Amino acid sequence: MKRIELVQTPRQLGTFIDFPHDLYRNDPKYVPELFIAQRDLLSPKKHPFYEHAEIQLFLAYDNNQVTGRIAAILNKNHNHYNNVNEGFFGFFDCIDDVETAKSLFSSAEQWLRNKGVTGKIKGPVNPSTNETCGVLVDGFHSAPKVLMTYNAPYYDKLLQAYGFRKQIDVLAYLYTRENFDDTRLRRLQVYMAEKLKKKGITIRPVVMKNFKDEVPNIREVYNSAWDKNLGFAPMSDKEFDYMAKDLKMIMNPELCLVAEHEGKMVGFGAAIPNINEILIRINRGRLFPFGIVKLLTGIKKVKSLRIPLLGVVEGYRKLGIEIFFYMAFIEYFIKHPHIGEVEASWILEDNVMMNKAIIDIGATLDKTYRLYEKD
Repeated sequence: MKRIELVQTPRQLGTFIDFPHDLYRNDPKYVPELFIAQRDLLSPKKHPFYEHAEIQLFLAYDNNQVTGRIAAILNKNHNHYNNVNEGFFGFFDCIDDVETAKSLFSSAEQWLRNKGVTGKIKGPVNPSTNETCGVLVDGFHSAPKVLMTYNAPYYDKLLQAYGFRKQIDVLAYLYTRENFDDTRLRRLQVYMAEKLKKKGITIRPVVMKNFKDEVPNIREVYNSAWDKNLGFAPMSDKEFDYMAKDLKMIMNPELCLVAEHEGKMVGFGAAIPNINEILIRINRGRLFPFGIVKLLTGIKKVKSLRIPLLGVVEGYRKLGIEIFFYMAFIEYFIKHPHIGEVEASWILEDNVMMNKAIIDIGATLDKTYRLYEKD
């Protein structure tokens, strides 16, 4: 018998987290999330996101077999900041069965409507656009990079069957050693450096030993620079500190840059090692007993990077800071021959200027992710 159950116990939460491992157990491109990180992300008592949000998890069953999962998310901060009354879904995974997917979407939507949501239902966000989001719709040829989603090709069909339509696509570009002009890049880098110097803008690495002091300024830039981004709502101090603490563990100071003008931070960019190369070898996302050894010993051997964070505050955009950040990361890539590729993601499809600039310095479109909405 098919049924939908609310997740209410720690045991059910474990089942919820583990379901994708079973669904994709024969897919060589699937990368397991770290169990402990997912547990904390889904626990209102542990994650600061839930100081302004509510979440309800659901599991789909066919007899005693789990066939799907979903989260209904009420982000009060998002609604207040954007003056809307919307709800979100996330953490969606499902077998290739339209009826099972419809039951999950219906359960999530009904929970949100009962909470007073009258506007659109959007997603997937896990649990917000400050974390992972989107459905992969093109680019199934390779495993995802760190903090990017993965799913089977049939997900788009399941979403459309329930009435979801495309809200927007977000893009992932790839730099490889074969697809960019080193000479042109260096010439452009010299030009951009001179241009920024004339404007009084300096670029420097984050001082990791003073990371606590750097974080408030980076947070201010983040909340200012990303304010026009899709689904944006400013991160609270606790949320940003939580994210920064996680990222610090894998950050390389050479790949974490800030732009300053007259002593004020006006831009921030970071590239991080693609630890998915390691996570893909960690059974069901469990660090113990052997996973932590793989993680600690493997991080220096990672052969790819991802650029997930890059933003410039209003008034300093279109001056070349963004492109200089990208070029600095590509220069690092050039100098370290063990690194084979760099992903720049995600980029909104309607950000014409940024898409053109990324392509101009040698990137090719590699993956497309989609966000959906339903009235």
